[in-house]
Amino acid sequence: MSTSHESMAAKFAQYRQRLSTNDQPVVEGQLKRVVGTMLEAVGCKAPVGGYCLVETADGEWLETEVVGFATDKILLMPTGELRGVMPNARVIPIAKGSDFPVGDGLLGRVLDGAAKPLDGRGPLQCSQTRSISGVPINPLLRQPIREPLDVGVRSINALLTVGRGQRLGLFAGSGVGKSVLLGMMTRFTEADVVVVALIGERGREVKEFIDSILGTEDMKRAVVIATPADHPPLMRMRGAWLATSIAEHFRDQGKQVLLLMDSLTRFAQAQREVALATGEPPATKGYPPSVFARLPALVERAGNGAAGGGSITAFYTVLAEGDDQNDPIVDSARAILDGHVVLSRALADAGHFPAIDIERSVSRAMNDVTDKSHQDQVRHFRQMYSLYQQNKDLITIGAYQRGSDARLDHAVTVWPRMVSFLQQAYDESERFDSALDQLNILLDG
Repeated sequence: MSTSHESMAAKFAQYRQRLSTNDQPVVEGQLKRVVGTMLEAVGCKAPVGGYCLVETADGEWLETEVVGFATDKILLMPTGELRGVMPNARVIPIAKGSDFPVGDGLLGRVLDGAAKPLDGRGPLQCSQTRSISGVPINPLLRQPIREPLDVGVRSINALLTVGRGQRLGLFAGSGVGKSVLLGMMTRFTEADVVVVALIGERGREVKEFIDSILGTEDMKRAVVIATPADHPPLMRMRGAWLATSIAEHFRDQGKQVLLLMDSLTRFAQAQREVALATGEPPATKGYPPSVFARLPALVERAGNGAAGGGSITAFYTVLAEGDDQNDPIVDSARAILDGHVVLSRALADAGHFPAIDIERSVSRAMNDVTDKSHQDQVRHFRQMYSLYQQNKDLITIGAYQRGSDARLDHAVTVWPRMVSFLQQAYDESERFDSALDQLNILLDG
């Protein structure tokens, strides 16, 4: 008997013992149908969100989660690779909770969506447990956003100031620099704990993110949850919930937490796969209604805690497919987040990094964490930037003559300095006070 077979057999025996201890009768069912990644079983009862083991052809057990039911059938989806299932296979409900270990033993570790270590450093050394579902905070008990957060990126610090406890989205098409900008903020943002969720992205990016972006020192205060694109949709979704629950744990300890999720779109796509497989009809461009219910349920768990507690400042990357800013997921995320940073493909193609489109980006908490002088400077910068862009074609072909508009003359004068101000090297950090000083010098000069 193989080692994996022995471990699954031991797990099965453990589940059976737990069921008998709780005086719950074990009613076995049978697998009757498999369509895509959806399994249909009859003869057993299990609640939505519960778990069942399905016997495979080689005598092992496949763990599945109950995602729905229809009359006398329960609908299951695997939490691992779907392989070896056969008609009339045994299906057994198991008593498995959604709790996972939490504590300082998580720091420096890399986990999958089931909270199992991926780093080969042995089991987690944690004495507490927490539910992956979490408990929403009463909105009237949340602390307001009143303190600016230094993210180390000059254009964001000065023009799109982030508040501690804010939830911000990075919106862009593929290959425009979302993950790179996210990596910058990971390294430079002031936080006690960093929780990174790599959801549905390329598997090679996991090690690159840990080695190249976090590094040895930053990894000591970080927890990484990795569920790459080849993981089942349920595990990709669980990765997002798990990362949020871990961030909530440290927030409850009074710590300032930075939650980074790459990407929110992949979470929505995983939910779409599950919903369509269970028969839910598509509503908007192939996305069922449950997708738009799950997004705010996930995002609303971040933010400030109750008075005297910590905070979760969250950055979510959002993929605009085909650079479409009206994509349903983009539009929904923009509505539920506290601000959005839009990255421009035209700027990225021109070698402008970070490729932030200042005109289309906004921080909704900025007025709550900045003074009037700062706000006036930002308004002035935006006016000059927008005025130049509106007349860019005339200026480029030489049709504009200086002296006809004093404001445009000023915009043309400061334009090179504005472009330089908005650019920043990937390995360069710009502190909050320094960014404000440079903004003042640029506009006053």
